[in-house]
Amino acid sequence: ETPEFAPSALDALREPLEKGEITLARARGGARYPARVQLVLAANPCPCATPAGDQACTCTAAARRRYLGRMSGPLLDRVDLQVKLLPFSAAALRSDTEPPEGSAAVAERVLKARSAAADRWGAAGQRWTVNADVPASLLSAAPWRLPRSATSPAERYVDRGSLSARGYHRVLRIAWTLADLAGRDRPDLGDVSEAIELRVRGAAR
Repeated sequence: ETPEFAPSALDALREPLEKGEITLARARGGARYPARVQLVLAANPCPCATPAGDQACTCTAAARRRYLGRMSGPLLDRVDLQVKLLPFSAAALRSDTEPPEGSAAVAERVLKARSAAADRWGAAGQRWTVNADVPASLLSAAPWRLPRSATSPAERYVDRGSLSARGYHRVLRIAWTLADLAGRDRPDLGDVSEAIELRVRGAAR
């Protein structure tokens, strides 16, 4: 079995993910260092790495929970996108589908979305340039507060305990980014619903 990371080592990532900096405190003083990072985590569904539901998997439910428990809830709560990838089937590999969008086209779309976000927050007199940096207090205040008709799915997840307050505001930031990628001025119900699916593994509308 793959050696486990010490929980304290992984949880040390919580501060840079939350604040974009690392604080070191010593007896004679302290120091802060910038630590803006893009963190990518990946995990198999269980120790044997067999696709979920496959009869060849012999891992117990407890073993699966222990395996995925290497990453704590507080750490995952600070990870914006959490996507469950399903295994490919042989039929999907043989299917005659259109080629995926090229890197150049994706890069151009992302550049336009980042420019739209920077223009929006700059015009509002804010120093933020990307949606990920916008504080929750601003997202919850007029004129940026979204109507209940758009945020109701996320609120239901909060009431069920599937989203924390931090997770709720991260969903809103994702929704703003989805709207920017689509060329819309504000997120709608579809953007919020898609943001939930990208945030809560196995989420269904």
